Amino acid sequence: MQNYSLEEKDSFTVLGIGTEIKSDYKDFKAINQEKKDFWLKIQQDGTLERLQDMAKNDYIFTVHEAINNKMMYYAGVLTEVVASEPHRLIQFPKGEYLVIKGEEKTAEVLSTKLAGTAFGQVLPEAKDFAYVGGPNTIVEMGQRDGLVYGEMWIPVVKKS
Repeated sequence: MQNYSLEEKDSFTVLGIGTEIKSDYKDFKAINQEKKDFWLKIQQDGTLERLQDMAKNDYIFTVHEAINNKMMYYAGVLTEVVASEPHRLIQFPKGEYLVIKGEEKTAEVLSTKLAGTAFGQVLPEAKDFAYVGGPNTIVEMGQRDGLVYGEMWIPVVKKS
């Protein structure tokens, strides 16, 4: 099933606010609840709105990154603004990216679907490329016809 593309991307930096995911990496229900709680918190306390005020476009980035053996999860934006703690600048390298597109009724459902497709189908079946770590992101790009649309971007390398 060809539900993805490989695209060359320039390096980019996401300004993010994040949380550590503390659930076991195999406990998807608990992980998804932690993510849902995080989004609810940053929406209610105005953090997401302040982050979006610094953005240079309307995209909202959801970033997953392993740092010091911790599973980190961020909401972020592309920006030229230099912000202080507790924000983090997340660097994405120039190179080839696995890109999976989708649209769903909510951002939460879109995120779950894209990640499931990437890590449950495409990457395990890939023969010509591999994900070797580093941050990956789901980019919420907007709404059309009542659906949220976006893409998942995962840096990959060619297998030899």
